[in-house]
Amino acid sequence: MSVSNDTRTAVLIAAFNAEATLERAVLSALAEPEAVEICIVDDASTDGTAALARALAAREPRVIAISQISNAGPSAARNIAIAATEAPWLTILDADDFFIPGRLAALHTYAGDADFFGDALIRTTSPATPMWTCSPLSPRTLTFTAFVEGNMGGVKGPLDLGYLKPLMRRSFLEAHELRYQPEMRLGEDYELYARALAHGARFKVCGEAGYVSVERAGSLSKDHSETDLQRLRDSDDAIAAVRALTADEQRALRRHRTSVDQRLQWRRLISAVKARDPAAALSTFRSLDTGLYLCGKLAEQAWLRGLGRGPARDHLSTGRAY
Repeated sequence: MSVSNDTRTAVLIAAFNAEATLERAVLSALAEPEAVEICIVDDASTDGTAALARALAAREPRVIAISQISNAGPSAARNIAIAATEAPWLTILDADDFFIPGRLAALHTYAGDADFFGDALIRTTSPATPMWTCSPLSPRTLTFTAFVEGNMGGVKGPLDLGYLKPLMRRSFLEAHELRYQPEMRLGEDYELYARALAHGARFKVCGEAGYVSVERAGSLSKDHSETDLQRLRDSDDAIAAVRALTADEQRALRRHRTSVDQRLQWRRLISAVKARDPAAALSTFRSLDTGLYLCGKLAEQAWLRGLGRGPARDHLSTGRAY
């Protein structure tokens, strides 16, 4: 089946210890005629992921298999995949997820002049294809302010903005020298999309088009480190410097930065308590808002322990781990 040059898409798959799910992801991409390149970057897996990727590439000329010598994280792996492909459109597929047939065609039908076009995820905990019927996609424009506000801790919505896997126009990425920040292992999607929007990207979103997100134990970014949180927080400073932001955009970015910093100070408080370092613990109460946040977290932990439950975990809508 011939594919228009305007819809040729490279599917980028960063894989780490994904032997159990990688083939399903790749086969779902191969079922999309628009997916003219499927680039798997094995990020130094310790299971059979690399061998499986090579076998898939040997069977199918559209598949490219690349292996990392050392684990560098999803951002670096995706950048390698971008460099290894040529199609005018790019999209991410996590190695434990898959497409329902027709997803890429549906997105391209509505993409129009968008530089980024994302659809709501179909979430499931089962490896089987969920019962799902494509509804009217009803595309709408996503602004910088709406995107940033939709990525704050505790903010929920039907589109799960922190987890979008949009079509991305390669020419826009090239024009603005946009790539994933290789050192980021938390919020790398947020950082790239927010930076693109700051550069003026036309970003549209729609309803469910056929991206199935399979949730499994250990796949969500729940156990992020202090370094991960600090890098995510500081990325907002770089985004703020891209151009002169409007007052609403500045306000949204400050709120996002504060929400991440509060989670960072919570982690630092936990570390200080474990280290029996009162000075370090007190330093985390850096502002009235942060102090109130930390007091609330301490009260929450005390209440949970009183009920005999383990400590609560923080959640950030900022992307997935491997």
